[in-house]
Amino acid sequence: MKIAIMGAMPEEIAPILEKVGSYKTVEYAGNRYYEATYRGVRLVIAYSKIGKVFSTLTATTMIEHFRATKLLFSGVAGAISPTLKVGDLIVATKLTQHDLDITAFGHPYGYVPEGAVFVETDKEMIEISKEVAASMGKSVQEGIIATGDQFVADEKRKNWIGTTFGADALEMEGGSVAVVCDALNIPFFILRSISDAADMDASFSFDTFLETSAKESAEFVMKMVDRIVE
Repeated sequence: MKIAIMGAMPEEIAPILEKVGSYKTVEYAGNRYYEATYRGVRLVIAYSKIGKVFSTLTATTMIEHFRATKLLFSGVAGAISPTLKVGDLIVATKLTQHDLDITAFGHPYGYVPEGAVFVETDKEMIEISKEVAASMGKSVQEGIIATGDQFVADEKRKNWIGTTFGADALEMEGGSVAVVCDALNIPFFILRSISDAADMDASFSFDTFLETSAKESAEFVMKMVDRIVE
């Protein structure tokens, strides 16, 4: 077994690298990958850079080049659901791409022929996340995460995404990672810590809470790894 742990930004994997301690840096395909052994299990860790293209490249590389057999994504997201506040954790049950639009051809938003509007995450890892949450005394919400190549800082757009997809949170990488893992039959898990409310003040609150939120998400993901390797 080899576990991939992925984020989009340096801040999202820095706490994970700190937890792992010793690692080897490998440069490949214009990015840096960090290989380590943790509790007897091989890890490959990387941040993709922001957006669907880079996250697709990184997830594919981790699976095809570094031979990862499971993938966990740790990062931050903006809230859509009013039940999510800054610092809360959300586990994706399924993901969609809110900016994928070929409705001109009669298809629903988020759909391409031979694809699907939603991709579901691994149910076994969701169950493990419930155990982790209980052990940490944390309340973790499950829900739909919407992905797009946009930093949404507009109330109207946020509400449209929520209504159209039933989405609880939004970010810029999870949906594309989900497509890759689903196509390659790799179990995957996506956890996001809420860093902002995706409203008109998003840029301010994002900068303020990014580091704290990333640490929350990373701590949880590493406890997931602990459970997986038990």
